[in-house]
Amino acid sequence: MANAGCCSLATILFLSIFQAALLQGAAQIPVVSQNLVTDNVSVVEGEMAIISCRVKDNDDSVIQLLNPNRQTIYFRDMRPLKDVRFQLVNFSDNELRVSLSNVSLSDEGRYVCQLYTDPPQEAYADITVLVPPGSPIIDARDEVLSEGNETEMTCTAMSSKPAATIRWMKGDKELPGKPKVELTYDRMYTVTSRLTFTVNKEDDGVPVVCIVDHPAVKDFQAQKYLEVQYKPEVKIMVEFPQGLTREGENLELTCQAKGKPQPQRINWVKVDDDVPSHAVITGADLYIENLNKSYNGTYRCVAANSLGEAYDDYILYVYDTAPSTEPAAHDSRAGEGAPRTVDHAVIGGVVAVVVFAMLCLLIVLGRYFARHKGTYFTHEAKGADDAADADTAIINAEGGHTNSDEKKEYYI
Repeated sequence: MANAGCCSLATILFLSIFQAALLQGAAQIPVVSQNLVTDNVSVVEGEMAIISCRVKDNDDSVIQLLNPNRQTIYFRDMRPLKDVRFQLVNFSDNELRVSLSNVSLSDEGRYVCQLYTDPPQEAYADITVLVPPGSPIIDARDEVLSEGNETEMTCTAMSSKPAATIRWMKGDKELPGKPKVELTYDRMYTVTSRLTFTVNKEDDGVPVVCIVDHPAVKDFQAQKYLEVQYKPEVKIMVEFPQGLTREGENLELTCQAKGKPQPQRINWVKVDDDVPSHAVITGADLYIENLNKSYNGTYRCVAANSLGEAYDDYILYVYDTAPSTEPAAHDSRAGEGAPRTVDHAVIGGVVAVVVFAMLCLLIVLGRYFARHKGTYFTHEAKGADDAADADTAIINAEGGHTNSDEKKEYYI
């Protein structure tokens, strides 16, 4: 140990004398700027940092590397500092490259690259030590949610340097959180982000993801799946018939109901009336044989769970079996089951046109006969106009003479 101490002391003394001699010689020789450069370094705690001192067009000037306390780490290719974590990676006239393994927070600071010229040149490399946060932790206020309710979640990223940034995603949509940053006693940062939002039934099973952004880590996240309860959704499906419901046929309806929790109670009712006595109800199915018009009405399926109830309606309208009364096929859904009035409208229009045409014809005929009324005349008294006296006129008018053969009647 004594010998090692003597050697180390001798090395430092030699370097000091050598540096002084170099500086004195440099004062006598003019030197052109040689562009000493280095780079800042960011390194994750526990990993390796590389410090590089580079010179362009070096004229054999000495390069050395100093720590933040300005202690010499490397002088040319010699390491007077005892810290074995520093190792020489490359030494040449133009570069001094040194590695520092197992970096800790105490290694953070400004390192100095020094070139012995006149005047001496210095370049600075700042080493920043990054400390990744611990695994993010999501805490949810509610484990089971009901649709329409508001919930709150928090995500925490502990003990990082620098402070982490937290983002929230619900499915493929980003949501804004409220961050809080705390500096701990060991110069670390703890970040907590609080997220508040309202859930609906579409959120059931959707992941909420807390994403932590930090220069020391990538793809650092935690997630929690939402469990949302909601009241039933109900839909009536027509199993038979496919098309119109006619007299004498059978009707089969199925009530599809889903919810969370799953509906345990499904009921069939007829609005404003009783369900036909011979209708068969089996769970979610309703079956009616031999339909007739007395069964017309609105049939309702009602489903319920602990969050509430919902229903769907089917309007039944039974049509005649005669093809002439058959309208276009359709589904007797709620609000769609009333008989169509398109055919009646067409028939009414045709009748109106016919009546109008007949009225027009009667008017024309009436005017025609009124115009020719009184056009009837005869030639029976044609000779009366030429008689000399009344007796002769009467005789001539009675047609007892030669003009009797020419009596004719004309009708127009």
